[in-house]
Amino acid sequence: MSLFAAARLPSEILFGKGQRHVLPAIAARHGRRAFVCTDERFAATSQFAEILAGLHNAAIEALVFDRTLPDVPRDSVATCIAEAKGFKPDMVIGIGGGSCLDMAKCAALLLSHGGKLEDYYGEFKVSGPTLPVIAVPTTAGTGSEVTPVAVISDPDRTLKVGIASPHLIAAVALCDPDLTVTCPPSLTAIAGADALTHAIEAYTAAKRGVDPHLPQQHVFIGKSALTDHFALLAIRLLGRSLEKAYRDGSDEDARADVMMGALAAGCAFGTAGTAAAHAVQYPVGALTHTPHGLGVATMLPYVMTYNLAAAAAEIAEVGTALGLSLQGGAADALAHATIREVSRLFGAIGITPTLAELGLPEDKIDWTAEQALGIDRLIKNNPRPFDLAAMRQLVRAAYDGDMSATMM
Repeated sequence: MSLFAAARLPSEILFGKGQRHVLPAIAARHGRRAFVCTDERFAATSQFAEILAGLHNAAIEALVFDRTLPDVPRDSVATCIAEAKGFKPDMVIGIGGGSCLDMAKCAALLLSHGGKLEDYYGEFKVSGPTLPVIAVPTTAGTGSEVTPVAVISDPDRTLKVGIASPHLIAAVALCDPDLTVTCPPSLTAIAGADALTHAIEAYTAAKRGVDPHLPQQHVFIGKSALTDHFALLAIRLLGRSLEKAYRDGSDEDARADVMMGALAAGCAFGTAGTAAAHAVQYPVGALTHTPHGLGVATMLPYVMTYNLAAAAAEIAEVGTALGLSLQGGAADALAHATIREVSRLFGAIGITPTLAELGLPEDKIDWTAEQALGIDRLIKNNPRPFDLAAMRQLVRAAYDGDMSATMM
């Protein structure tokens, strides 16, 4: 029997218009003292004031840390923890974009287990459960509300680093599409493209076999029957509504589709993992300081083209989920059409098409390739293997905007 699947998810996922209003009832199940992690932008909104009032009315005392920064700088976590320790919270609530949710995970981790953040870099370094985290996303992209990962910027390291452990998965993911309505078009595009990249890389990830010990040894284990289900749902929803949400942020149906797509993509890649587009983005992001979602989306069509030799059938199925049809042609033709459609969609929402336009210096192409190849947890997930020459060719192709150069 070859059927194999695994999934690690929150114990409760709540999705729908107005779900933010049930936060007090959810929080009350976990105690009476809530440490809330958000950022200055959301902390200044009427929606946040309403959320705090709801917690107060439910007799839940809240201590707010509203200085979360993009990409969660390591030392900012220490500042956050210093404010929370004396409060002795029963739970941590993360409200905001992916960085706010990652900050909440880091806070729960250190409040529960102590030590330094760097003690936990890598996989399976968290020894046991943490304080419960309630994740309330206000953007639709990272999927952090359901994943076992927190991404950190460490000033002692060139590339961002991750903490990956099933113990980091939020207890509750509370997803209200109304919280995304104020996202500007550029953020909607970048976050949504990030989510679509998550879904496509999870669906086209390598199959890593049926070793029963695999999920005990690795957080990310490649594609499986369950992750495929979530990935295809995400691709369908994002394919039909991401451009709509970008063009009309008040379109409630489109906003709901995109947020559900990001959630489903997180459910997929949180177990399957991502691959080469993410591997290249880590060094590119370090050099260009561009948003993560923008970088992975820039790389995705080139990586898909490189992967045609190993994953044409899966890429064709991505096309079907995006609404394309075979119309008498070969599956290979549908796979090529799928890559063109992904490129068209990303172009329509303003995603930068080349690494050169993203700001990568040409003399850093080889360094970028070397760094990307060294991120083994992502490279081993790619359906087609890489050596250094192949990675250099991929990065050069994405720099030049020459899709055909990846078909080596």
